[in-house]
Amino acid sequence: MVISVDGKSTKWDLPDQSWASEEDQIHLRKLVSETKVLLMGGKTYEQAKSHIKPKEGKLRVVVTRDPKKFAADEVYNQLEFTNEPLEKLIERLEGMGFEELLLLSGENLNKEFFEKKLINEIILTVEPKIFGSGRSIIADSKLDINLKLKSMERANDQGTLFLTYEVLY
Repeated sequence: MVISVDGKSTKWDLPDQSWASEEDQIHLRKLVSETKVLLMGGKTYEQAKSHIKPKEGKLRVVVTRDPKKFAADEVYNQLEFTNEPLEKLIERLEGMGFEELLLLSGENLNKEFFEKKLINEIILTVEPKIFGSGRSIIADSKLDINLKLKSMERANDQGTLFLTYEVLY
């Protein structure tokens, strides 16, 4: 996830993170290449669709209210669309032998994962920018979750930071 210093994951009402630094883009591509399971919401999929390349040995799961809407895009064992309850989805993926996944989603799906205590680590890029308005990484919710900093790296001279936190429920 990438945010501005004022905590915005989007710039104003723009839908993407094209404002993020080149270092963040490289960091994200590395995380994606190292992860066997990517999980995202339907809106995130629609925005990133042109960048998602089904690949043998990699599973991309899109959580959506209407999986049938994306039926033509489905690729067996590589790209799937589901409206399963999140706990059942995680249980199914674990049953398939997957031990970790990378959640690349918007504020609503992130909120659901946090509310159900399904996130154990946050990988966050903080960009030295202030937008004043935009979306958050988590939709409005009454959460009280503690984090423990695991690592911090300065990515460039401008001050982009890569942070990794353990989630403490």
